[in-house]
Amino acid sequence: MIFLQFARPYLHIKKQLPSPPGCRHFWGWLNAVFNRVDYERIKEAGPDRAASEWLLRCGAKVRYKGFDKWQNDYNGLPTGTREQYKIQGIDATESCIMYRGFDYLDGLEHVEEIKLCKCMYIEDACLERLSKVENLQKSLKSLDIITCGNVSDKGVISLNTLSNLQHLFLSDLPAIKQREKTVELLQKAIPSLHIKLDLD
Repeated sequence: MIFLQFARPYLHIKKQLPSPPGCRHFWGWLNAVFNRVDYERIKEAGPDRAASEWLLRCGAKVRYKGFDKWQNDYNGLPTGTREQYKIQGIDATESCIMYRGFDYLDGLEHVEEIKLCKCMYIEDACLERLSKVENLQKSLKSLDIITCGNVSDKGVISLNTLSNLQHLFLSDLPAIKQREKTVELLQKAIPSLHIKLDLD
């Protein structure tokens, strides 16, 4: 835990500096470590607290139900009972969240909005996994997917199980090749969904 506290601040510096040979492998390994699921921690602290720790460790932000402020300081996570702080919003902009950490989402019951922007590890499998989370199928209302180069039509179409989704924003996704067909399939599955596109 001490290592994570010291390493976390330097992840943002890493984004601004060129990577010397061998450095990319190290950061990939470190990000995988940040995404490893600690099931004992989920049982001990509750799903919202454990997921908050995962998301902030990876550089994302969370917003709790009943609060306007976004939480982005790992060491400043609020303490309290499990019922006090329920994640309602996730902003994963420029974070290192990846598929292996998505088990943290399973226990979240109040997430209404998720923003995936410039997430280098987000791919079709992540969206497919997200769409299978039963709690998110009920609660998620807004989803933004922006500048995630590994997201294709397949991943976007898999979102058709998010039956309560009201807003979907897709921007700068070069792997999407069949825009009209993809939108048509989603709209048919979720008639009330408003889809905003910026894919040119």
